[in-house]
Amino acid sequence: MKARVQYRSHIFDVTVDEQENVLLPDGRKVSGLDVVWLPPATGTLFALGLNYADHATELEFKPPEEPLVFIKAPNSFTGHRQVSVRPDNVEYMHYEAELVVVIGKTAHKVASTDAMNYVAGYTLCNDYAIRDYLENYYRPNLRVKSRDTLTPLGPWIVDKHEIADPHNLVLKTWVNGELRQQGSTADLIFDIPFLIAYLSDFMTLQPGDMIATGTPKGLSDVVPGDEVIVEIEGIGRLVNRIVSQQEYEESLS
Repeated sequence: MKARVQYRSHIFDVTVDEQENVLLPDGRKVSGLDVVWLPPATGTLFALGLNYADHATELEFKPPEEPLVFIKAPNSFTGHRQVSVRPDNVEYMHYEAELVVVIGKTAHKVASTDAMNYVAGYTLCNDYAIRDYLENYYRPNLRVKSRDTLTPLGPWIVDKHEIADPHNLVLKTWVNGELRQQGSTADLIFDIPFLIAYLSDFMTLQPGDMIATGTPKGLSDVVPGDEVIVEIEGIGRLVNRIVSQQEYEESLS
């Protein structure tokens, strides 16, 4: 598993073992609790709206006939074991457990039959949304999806060869130890080869770009103090804590 961390003010590309121990480039092994986890990829993040039929139904929308794609701003990215800020005076903020596909080589007008050859590996994201500002089916606007700290990514990238079938993985979300969301990537409306072919037909995908493939049903509100863990079978667990805007701003001062 490959990750990016900050350790003693330096940023490193590292490998990680099953116990979350981090192997630094100089051969030292340190605990994952002693590093700052960073998003493991830094390219453009493409995200899918309503890419699970049960999620579309949950929101009382008709499943889309073609992908509803939007881009997540880099200011929203944060890492494993970091915090996400619930803005003041919002009514409903929810998590979204998502499988993220990491592109491994330049992709332009790729056929769906060849698309998996352009995948480097997989990671997770928790694509938080501020539901107050959801305007319509074709959205979401920036205030819904591009708030600071509201896209935890990571903890690492698992090589594609380690995942026998990315279209048959269980996704789960726990809030304070309670299972709130569970689904399977078998229920994706638009699968990974289709999405790579679709996007690369009109734009060039670069190594390190990411595609967040959507979330199944099972959303609920989260508030400051909540610990949210999203897990995908075979890939890992992404841990995150919700803080208030005041708490976050005080931590920066």
